[in-house]
Amino acid sequence: MEKAIETNETNFSEPCVETADTDEIVKNITHSTEKYFTCNVCGKFCSRKWDLKIHSYMHTKDKPYSCDACGKGFSQIASFEAHYRSHTGENPFCCDVCGEKFSRKYSLDRHIRTHTKEKPYSCDVCHKDFSYKSGLIVHYRMHTGEKPYTCQTNEKPYSCDVCNKGFSHKSTFNLHRRTHTNEKPYSCNVCHKDFSHRRTLDAHYRTHTNEKPYSCDICNKSFSSNSHLNVHTHTEEKPYSCDICHKDFFRKEHLKRHSLTHTGDKPFSCDVCGRKFSRKCNLNVHYRIHTNEKPYSCNICNKDFSHKTHLNVHFRTHTNEKPYSCDVCNKGFSHKNTFNLHRRTHTNEKPYSCNICHKDFSHKTHLNVHFRTHTNEKPYSCDVCNKGFSHKSTFNLHRRTHTNEKPYSCNICHKDFSQRRTLNNHYRTHTNEKPYSCDECDKHFSTKSYLNVHLRTHTKEYPYSCDVCGKGFSQRSILKTHLRTHTKEKPFACDICSKAFSRTSDLKRHLRIHTKEKPFECDICNKAFSYISNLKRHLRIHTKEKPFECDICNKAFSYISNLKRHLRTHTKEKPFACDICNKAFSDMSSLKRHLRTHTKEKPFACDICNKAFSDMSSLNRHLRTHTKEKPFACDICSKAFSMLSSLKRHLRTHTKEKPFAYDICSKAFSKLSSLKYHLRTHTEEKPFACDICSKAFFEMSYLKNHLRTHTKNKPFVCFICSKAFSKFSSLKNHLRMHTKEKPLACDICNKAFSYISSLKRHLRTHTKEKPFACNICSKAFSYISSLKTHLRTHTKEKPFAVKRFLRCRV
Repeated sequence: MEKAIETNETNFSEPCVETADTDEIVKNITHSTEKYFTCNVCGKFCSRKWDLKIHSYMHTKDKPYSCDACGKGFSQIASFEAHYRSHTGENPFCCDVCGEKFSRKYSLDRHIRTHTKEKPYSCDVCHKDFSYKSGLIVHYRMHTGEKPYTCQTNEKPYSCDVCNKGFSHKSTFNLHRRTHTNEKPYSCNVCHKDFSHRRTLDAHYRTHTNEKPYSCDICNKSFSSNSHLNVHTHTEEKPYSCDICHKDFFRKEHLKRHSLTHTGDKPFSCDVCGRKFSRKCNLNVHYRIHTNEKPYSCNICNKDFSHKTHLNVHFRTHTNEKPYSCDVCNKGFSHKNTFNLHRRTHTNEKPYSCNICHKDFSHKTHLNVHFRTHTNEKPYSCDVCNKGFSHKSTFNLHRRTHTNEKPYSCNICHKDFSQRRTLNNHYRTHTNEKPYSCDECDKHFSTKSYLNVHLRTHTKEYPYSCDVCGKGFSQRSILKTHLRTHTKEKPFACDICSKAFSRTSDLKRHLRIHTKEKPFECDICNKAFSYISNLKRHLRIHTKEKPFECDICNKAFSYISNLKRHLRTHTKEKPFACDICNKAFSDMSSLKRHLRTHTKEKPFACDICNKAFSDMSSLNRHLRTHTKEKPFACDICSKAFSMLSSLKRHLRTHTKEKPFAYDICSKAFSKLSSLKYHLRTHTEEKPFACDICSKAFFEMSYLKNHLRTHTKNKPFVCFICSKAFSKFSSLKNHLRMHTKEKPLACDICNKAFSYISSLKRHLRTHTKEKPFACNICSKAFSYISSLKTHLRTHTKEKPFAVKRFLRCRV
């Protein structure tokens, strides 16, 4: 007998002695060379050595397969693979009926029974059928009276770190923790809605599949959940009756819930704030105040709500449904409580009275707010500035000054507002409605506050006076703003960059720098601007208006800033000097740009690729690489360019103008960069050195191209054949192979070429120039290829071998 992993291995190659026991054990094993393996611990037989090895892990607790993601161990590779899908989200097993996917085949087989209604497990006692074996096992205990799970103690070993609530089950503890973390690990594949419980996700799936697996045995009506089926009944019998008021109920839990209205008992307590509720559903809704969960979403505007009733009421703002109508004035209301309050305007009913001053109110909330005028109570405090408020509505409006929340939107121009009355006033800018009229001059106003301010122009009333300088003002807001000129107070701070302002209007203008909002639009070209002053300046581009004229040369300008800069060309004044290198500039913007060369600051970032630039003009030029915009077109050949400087350089190819000349050799160039490069041929200066091999270059572009020989980077890719190149010029030359473009023409014979090198070689046929000379015999050649061929006559080199093939005759 051979020992193997604490097992017994027996060879059946010899004829076996047939006994009743062995025949029973190995009845399926052949008598050839097959072996069976016995576990020494429990005596179980396995037909394969591998099966026995896996079985032995049950006794040794060995788990050789470990998950790299969470460290959990498994004894079988199949269990490990199924577990790993919980991390990858892979669901390879798909239902052919409804398309739902599963990570395990076992789960798919169970799910299919919801479609086939197959119930393969039957009770031997009452013949009731079940889809799952676990359901049958639990059912059996109804007949046997078996209760295998006995509570030993009231121990709750799992405690929540947040609210200290204890749990006896780890699974219940894990579900509870998600109420604090808002973790929702189960996601719907159809609408991507997230859920904290798997069973809630399963129930939600049925809203997409319209699956109703729970059916009534009497009327065959189907339900999506078991709880709905249980509520469904055919009898009018209400067996559960309240002992106090004798009200009857269908279900026992409904009676229990009702009894709490008599006892005043509230068994469900909030773990966060301690508030108690009589119903668990009310507690669940209350929890959303702490978790900020808003599971009900409007399909039209995507606004979220914590209560389904709030969503239903909100929906009426889209449908304009007003189910509550006043019998007196026929006015409709979408809210029942608003309707009830409105009715008191007709009855003049004021049921709420103040105990101190005996003033009557039609709304209880109005009475509560009124009490605070006696008590000076301000229960609503701002978390940001600690300012107190007696009205919740005033407090909510104040908070929006910090959050910049604007929940009211104009349906016409989509402008947002923080207050409803501000939106109503704004609407009048579209309708031109001005309901408030001045009795003195018949001037009309859209708001009552504007009318009150206007009336002071007639009465010369200045009720608001400055205590410092005695200056009078017609509006309190103007006085407040004026006082800040004395106190230097700047109470309006930007939440993004913390810059402070003395007026809220200045803050609003500043915020447009961050929000990129441009509310002022040009009627001619639709270009938008952040400030009205910028729009006015822009309009001069269309009107060609140039109101600012130079006294010296009579040149006119559209902007005063341009005139000031121009005057310095006459005076040679450069008042803006750099503190670091003392370089002087004629305008402040040039100095600011220059300073960034020292600070390496690049405040202007591209929204598309996040590349940063030191000045706005560079960013605008860069953006055209994304938009492919080429606003500068050549009047001669219509070729377009993304930059004005590129157009100017291009025009010199038509005019043959070369304004950049070198005094020593009198050579002229069409581009300044070409002149700078040429100067280095005289000075032999090579300022751009490679950090890897120390090779130096005349130009930065040459260094960049050279660095790619080290990095093997080829960023320029042909969009036709996908071939990559390390230099942009190589890509341009390559593209001419596809386009057959030949932009370079010979001035003598007009023959066209694709590449400059080809044109240079061709020109030698006209000039008879032979720049390539032989070092041995001094013979000259027009092309280097001809020189290489000639050199082989001296070296006797024959690099091209000819292979001869013998033809065999059959």
